[in-house]
Amino acid sequence: MDIHDILEGYSRGKLDAEEAERLLRLDFLERIGDHTLFDHARSARRGIPEIIFGESKEPTVLAQIVEVVMENRDLLIVSRVTEAHYKAIKERMGDQDEVRWSERACMIIVDRREQVPKRGMVGIMAAGTSDISIAEEAREVCQAMGCKVMTAYDVGIAALHRVLAPLMEMIESGCDVLVVVAGMEGALASVVSGLVDVPVIGVPCSVGYGMGGKGEAALMSMLQSCSPGLVVVNIDNGVNAGATAALIARRAGTWGSP
Repeated sequence: MDIHDILEGYSRGKLDAEEAERLLRLDFLERIGDHTLFDHARSARRGIPEIIFGESKEPTVLAQIVEVVMENRDLLIVSRVTEAHYKAIKERMGDQDEVRWSERACMIIVDRREQVPKRGMVGIMAAGTSDISIAEEAREVCQAMGCKVMTAYDVGIAALHRVLAPLMEMIESGCDVLVVVAGMEGALASVVSGLVDVPVIGVPCSVGYGMGGKGEAALMSMLQSCSPGLVVVNIDNGVNAGATAALIARRAGTWGSP
């Protein structure tokens, strides 16, 4: 819960004063084992769910972190994980249904919320099939933050006509912001930005051949775009693209109930 959710819950009688005060006072660091110093207030300050980077962590260590963190929250995302991480977390958490494994996004979502307030709409485009895993990262984060998401995959400029119909549908549906994931030379982000009147977040993807093929060429291309309104996150950073898109959409959007 962020600060707004806590205050709203108190005003509606869903939280008593003692519980609201406890949640607002979670502004402290907690030592987990001999490996982690966790900031419990980060998600409340930023309005972004806690997202733990799991790739370099041992499954048992990650499972311990997740168990402790979930003692004081109802939503947690773990990025860049394997099935071994998922099994360790399920075992540690008692094999609960609230733990979900998103294979395409390589993410684990632990969600105890009974209802998710819906605010804003995000469109996510992936240039090629190889870019989908990064696009799925962005999608999972956006949905966890309460945004409606429209997706269009394999719509890159190698066959430019593929992008027009889904792009038109996203704009006509009222998307507040677009996320464009592209590898190779990353040109799709500039093309899309030149056709729409909403913010575009470019995500260069580490897909391509030879020099610059690890995402560097796509990153430089997007950074040098001649289309204003395009901003760029780091290579393969679908997490940050999704979080930023959701923050924009929730401010701008009117979809669903507040």
